[in-house]
Amino acid sequence: MRVIVLLAAILFAFAAPASAADDVAAAQDVIRAQEQAFSRDDAAVAYSYAAPGIQQIFPRADIFMLMVQDSYAPVYRHKSFEFGEARTEGGWIAQRVHIVDANGEAWEALYTLERQADGSLKITGCSLLKSGQAV
Repeated sequence: MRVIVLLAAILFAFAAPASAADDVAAAQDVIRAQEQAFSRDDAAVAYSYAAPGIQQIFPRADIFMLMVQDSYAPVYRHKSFEFGEARTEGGWIAQRVHIVDANGEAWEALYTLERQADGSLKITGCSLLKSGQAV
């Protein structure tokens, strides 16, 4: 009986990090899919990755896309887009992304995502800061 309990404890210990790694990979897939939708100017698909709270603020895909073009130009158009550190907490994921914009300037984006009732991950926000600027 002790062997079964010990084996179960070991399996649980190894399963927890895999779950967090799976969550981070899923979050990166969502962010990458939205980034690719932006590159195709596919407002409907890009908007589909936004959480309900974001969709309440921007009630149509075209309005959302205009906001991204105006306020998140490095996310909308860039030379490079590379994932950095990620953290998970419950159903929340924070993912850093290193971006070089179309003009060659470096930026740091912090995406937040939340698991939805249907099990999907949606982007709840993106903070953008030019590299080297203080928070």
